[in-house]
Amino acid sequence: MLKLSNISKTFNTGTINEKLALDNLSLVLNDGDFVTVIGGNGAGKSTMLNAISGVWGLDSGSIYIDDCDVTNMPEYKRAKFLGRVFQDPMMGTAADMEIEENMSLALRRGKRRTLKWGITKAEREIFKKELEILELGLETRLNDKVGLLSGGQRQALTLLMATLQKPKLLLLDEHTAALDPKTATKVLELSDKIIRSNNLTALMITHNMNDAIKYGNRLIMMNSGKIVFDVSGEEKQNLTKEQLVELFSAAHGGEFANDRILLS
Repeated sequence: MLKLSNISKTFNTGTINEKLALDNLSLVLNDGDFVTVIGGNGAGKSTMLNAISGVWGLDSGSIYIDDCDVTNMPEYKRAKFLGRVFQDPMMGTAADMEIEENMSLALRRGKRRTLKWGITKAEREIFKKELEILELGLETRLNDKVGLLSGGQRQALTLLMATLQKPKLLLLDEHTAALDPKTATKVLELSDKIIRSNNLTALMITHNMNDAIKYGNRLIMMNSGKIVFDVSGEEKQNLTKEQLVELFSAAHGGEFANDRILLS
C-alpha cells in the first residue's frame, strides 16, 4: 500500500548546518495498517511524512502509494492519495468559511472543477451524518464559521475532512499535541474509530509512549533518520511502557533531556 525504498534526504548540503534527516530508510505498510511512530526531536518523523506528501523531493530512493510511483509527483497531485492532519488545529480548515463550506471543499478535493457551485441537500445530509460521528453537536451548526470553534472541535473537523473521501493513506502529524489532555484523548479515540471503521491505512506520529502502545497494530521507532525498532501484532500488544522507555533510552544513548517524550 505504501512502500518507501531506501529514501534519503539531507538539508543544507555542504554547509555548517548540513543535516541528514532520512538515511536510506525503507518501510512497507499493508492495507489497513495503523502505525504509530515515535522518536526524539530530529529523528526524521515529520521529514518522512513530508517526503511522502511531496513537500520536498528526495536525494535518493523511491515512494510508492497503492502501486503508483509518486517519487517525482508534485505535492498537489499526490493530494488525491492522502489525508493529513497537522499539529496546529488552525491548519486544514478555513476559519472564515462555514462548516458546510469547508466540508464541501473536502468532498470535492481532487475532482474536476466546473462552473457549477453550491451545496446540495443530499450533500448536507452527508455532512450531518458524518458530523454526528464526532458527537460534538456540529451537525446542528453547519452554517457556523469554523473560526468560532474551539481548538479540539476544529481538529476533530479537520480529521473528518481529511478522511471524507477515504484516502489511500492518512498522515497524522502529532495531531493532538496542541490540545489539552481531555480533548487530545477525545480526538485520538475519534481517530481510532474512523480508521478502524473505514479500514484506512494510517501513520501517526506521537510523543506519548502510552498512546503509541495503545493505538494501532504496529509501532516503529525512529532515530537519526532510520527505523531502529519495528513491532506489530501480539508483540506490540504485549509491549509495556517500561520496555519502550528502555528501548528509546538505548537508541538515544540514555539521554532524554532534549526530547519531548511523554512517559504517561
